[in-house]
This record gives sequence, structure tokens and C-alpha cells, in this order.
Amino acid sequence: MNIKEQFNLEGKVAIITGSSKGIGKAIAKGLAENGAQVVISSRSQEACDAIAKEFTAEGLKAVGIACHIGKEDQRKELINKIIEAFGRIDILVNNAAINPVFGPLEEVDPAIFDKIMDVNVKAPWSLSNLVLPHFKANKNGSIINIASVEALTPGFGLGIYSTSKAAILMLTKNQAKEWGQYGVKANAICPGLIKTKFSAALWQNDKILSKIKKSLPSARMGMPEEMVGLACLLASDAGNYMTGGVYTADGGFMITG
Repeated sequence: MNIKEQFNLEGKVAIITGSSKGIGKAIAKGLAENGAQVVISSRSQEACDAIAKEFTAEGLKAVGIACHIGKEDQRKELINKIIEAFGRIDILVNNAAINPVFGPLEEVDPAIFDKIMDVNVKAPWSLSNLVLPHFKANKNGSIINIASVEALTPGFGLGIYSTSKAAILMLTKNQAKEWGQYGVKANAICPGLIKTKFSAALWQNDKILSKIKKSLPSARMGMPEEMVGLACLLASDAGNYMTGGVYTADGGFMITG
């Protein structure tokens, strides 16, 4: 099998959570461009349908299925609908996340702490468990958990978010270790500062943005599309010997000291 064939995702079904915008949308489009049938998922059916329509207009295979990722009944319904429609799931990208607070650790409301952990940690764990029987049936599957460089080094103002993403890294490693016997690979991507609505509090602050740019070897923030190549590698046969890995795409953030 040549390298082009290894990256080919024809016949694969991929679900990408939080994929109506930002990094999730970019990854979904990249997987679809490589041949996958992608399932666009976010809380709004209207938003999911709009992205699916945009993709199909470009000749890509996409459908939209809404899901509030923080609710177990909706997670189960999402997987059931995918299996009913396509009969299989091959790739799961756990991208959906929240960070409703920016400030000191001690000022975070316990209810907000719980909400962050429910969406950023419990939901990926639960959704992965729900797709596992289908991966077992295929004797193959790829889980890509979207974490953050904030999982690797402490910063200021994002402490609980960072904690949730650090948990995702260990979840990824345990998935890889426990589920490798079923043909499942699990890896994590840690983006740096990417220009999305999610990170607007950082890049819309000129002082913070200038400081970050000056510290980075790349001297700029990243774009969502720059996460796609790595995701396609991890989703495809080209990345079959890669599991339990934590991969940064951060413009050099982690080497700035």
C-alpha cells in the first residue's frame, strides 16, 4: 500500500464533536476530503445542517446530527443514529470542550468546575465507551482526543480548563493501553493558540497576543486548518503504529521555556 492509499479514508465513518466551527470543523473537512463519511455534531441541529450542506456542496460526504455532549442520553442517541444510518463507526474525534471561566483557581464556582469536567472529561470518556463495541466489531478504530498545550504546562487564568485537558491526556494513554488488544489506537493532539471563537479571550487581547507572538518561534498564532494534517495521519492507516501519543501543534510554544 503506497502512502496515498494509507491516507485514504474511503469507507470510513468519522464522528467529530464540536464540529460546527473552529478546529472541529476544520478536522471534519479534512477527514471528508480524504474520503471519510463525516458526522458533524454540535448542540444546534441548524448549525450541524449548515456545515453538512456546505461540505456536500463541495462533493464531500457529510451529515449533521445534533448532540449536547454533556448529556448521556444524547450521547447514546448520537451513536445509535450513526449506526442506524451507516452501520459502523471507525473514527471518533473528541473535540467539543468548554471553558466558561478565566481567572484564579480559588474564584471558580464549584458548579462551573463540575460543568467543565462533565463536558471536557466525562463526555469524551463516555462517548469513547459507547463507540468501543463498534470498534471491537471492526477490529479497528481510531480515537483522537483534542487536548491543549495547557494540559502540559501551567499558565494563568485557565487552571480548571488545564486540569481537565491534563486528565484527557491520561485518559488517552489508558485507552491506548487497554484497548490496543481490540485494534483500537488512541492519541491526543495538543493545539497551541489557535484563532477560533473559543480562544478569543486570548487573541483579542492585544497585550496577551503580542506577548505570545514574541515568545513563539513561529511568531504567530495558528489557524484551525493547521490541525488537520496531524488528525488525518492519526485517523488513517498511515498512523497505525501510533497510539498512546501526545502530539503538539503549537508553533513552538512548548520549547519557549
